[in-house]
Amino acid sequence: MKPRWEADADLVVVGTGVAGLTAALDAQALGLRVLVVTKAELGDGNTRWAQGGVAVVLPGEHEEGDTVDRHVADTLTAGAGLCDAAAVSAIVSGGPAAVTRLRRWGAVFDQGSDGKLARTREGGHTAFRVVHAGGDATGAEVERALLAQARDGRIAMLDNHVAVEALRTPSGAVGGLLVLDGNGVPGVLRAPAVLLATGGLGQLYQATSNPEVATADGIALALRAGAVVADLEFVQFHPTVLYTGSGARGRCPLVTEAVRGEGAVLLDANGSRVMLGVHPLADLAPRDVVSAAITRRMNETGTDHVFLDATHLDGDAFRLRFPTVYSACAAIGVDPAVDPIPVAPAAHFSCGGVVATVDGRTAVNGLYAAGEVARSGLHGANRLASNSLLEGLVVGSRAVKAIAADRAAGRLGDPRKAELVGSLAAAVTERDVLQRTMSRHAAIGRNVEGLAAAAAVLEKSTVVRPLGTRESVEDAALTMAAEILLAVAAERTESRGCHVRTDYQGRNDAVWQRSIPVRLDAAGRPFLFERALLGGVA
Repeated sequence: MKPRWEADADLVVVGTGVAGLTAALDAQALGLRVLVVTKAELGDGNTRWAQGGVAVVLPGEHEEGDTVDRHVADTLTAGAGLCDAAAVSAIVSGGPAAVTRLRRWGAVFDQGSDGKLARTREGGHTAFRVVHAGGDATGAEVERALLAQARDGRIAMLDNHVAVEALRTPSGAVGGLLVLDGNGVPGVLRAPAVLLATGGLGQLYQATSNPEVATADGIALALRAGAVVADLEFVQFHPTVLYTGSGARGRCPLVTEAVRGEGAVLLDANGSRVMLGVHPLADLAPRDVVSAAITRRMNETGTDHVFLDATHLDGDAFRLRFPTVYSACAAIGVDPAVDPIPVAPAAHFSCGGVVATVDGRTAVNGLYAAGEVARSGLHGANRLASNSLLEGLVVGSRAVKAIAADRAAGRLGDPRKAELVGSLAAAVTERDVLQRTMSRHAAIGRNVEGLAAAAAVLEKSTVVRPLGTRESVEDAALTMAAEILLAVAAERTESRGCHVRTDYQGRNDAVWQRSIPVRLDAAGRPFLFERALLGGVA
């Protein structure tokens, strides 16, 4: 594939979510020539769909008795023993300054009657510390503010271009990207630093809260560049995605956890409470606990959904506090003021990804990662609610400081010497087959027989195709992510956080309180290997 055009920059940012846009703004402020690339339209990433808010303990605007240390402790508890404690402390501690700056950039959060920021509580939190905007439209407001700031600053943005492959220098450093436009025309972006902020992998499954662009592109690109990934078996299923029928596919409307934070409770088809006696926090238990409990109750009752009863809130109160959820419910003929809301778990957030430090550095010189695509150590085996926007704001900013420092110290490669390495072809499974297989065998409840059956289906149905279109790039990335997820899920013979094994229902800290790192071998196939210190990447 011969590129038809070239451009150059000091930094290429892939993705226009909170991590990518934060990084781009900081890079420009530091005087770096930055180019932002997105495969869709600007603003089509995951950030805009984040309803709940930003978990943060702000000075002078927090619940009495709440502290950053309590937020850290809640995060570690939710992560079920696999968080990096130092990473959690660094990211959570950076939250107040990051949110304060976001407000300076124009983001408007909801205020309470006392004039201070309104706060809610979500699953796994022991305090009311989640600030929100537009009721349940926090992600949309954060994205609006960041895009407005970027456009005002005239940051160069290239939309409708998918990143295909990293350029590599003779020493192995990343020196840019090969991209394709919407017509499959290839071009080269040369830069000594590339920051992946491409989001997650929700499209591995039939039903997800994620948009169509969440196809694991950054994970596959990073692996082919020589990076390490970990914790892909930990896919968080949001407990309450609006149930729109048994044939629902693709992105389904989210019913934010904040609805339960305002007192709503989960009921089964018989009207019995789902979470009573399951966990001390009941309906506000961590997401993995709630999703697993709902799945068990659906199996026991022979149903494919449960109900979220928020009828204690009158119609106007619900509509004003949760306008996005209200509109989605109205579209299927449900009035939350009088009707319990039909909900079911759906794929929501990838807790794993490209192994990176809290400064975004990966094992590959010149390649950085931030946000959901990265395994920073913040989430462990299960993400604490509303920590994702926080992570994007903090790590996006830290990554740019690391890039500037690496550039000043002469650690980065020479993009003029960077070239494509290897064949631009990869194994691809037809997406419908992949999604049905993963939803059946690798969702909330897994066992050795199902995981083996899924792996056999993928092996039988994959074909090698050139990466000449956006669709082929996405399908190849999903296929690689699925193959790795199945392998590590089979390897982890325990239940922990989002990873629930029906044949190994207990947690085994003696063996499995560690991550399973994966990289590609010389033939481009994933293999599992052990490493003493996952966080110690250069």
